[in-house]
Amino acid sequence: MYRLVLLSLMVAGFSLATPSAAEVSAAETVNYRCKEWKAKHIHDKKAADTIEKTLKTLKCETQRHAHNGHDDLKYRCVEWKTLQLKTHDEAHKWEKWLKEYGFETQHKH
Repeated sequence: MYRLVLLSLMVAGFSLATPSAAEVSAAETVNYRCKEWKAKHIHDKKAADTIEKTLKTLKCETQRHAHNGHDDLKYRCVEWKTLQLKTHDEAHKWEKWLKEYGFETQHKH
């Protein structure tokens, strides 16, 4: 549950928008993609909702099928996308999360 709450808080703290010139000098950047479809088998509906929302916010394609008391959530992001984050710590947290979900990442300072 802690991880779900942390994920929700983190979603609110990043931007996919282009940063201003002042922000670029101090910005932490994480590039990511997931060319092939990945799938998660999730038994907690609230967790499935949060993960799906996060993936959509990251501009990923998603497919979700509920059956037999759980959700199968498939996702991919064929093209490279970029997260602009405020701190080095946030960048490392996102990079770790993305890797856990099977994404390729590139973290730039």
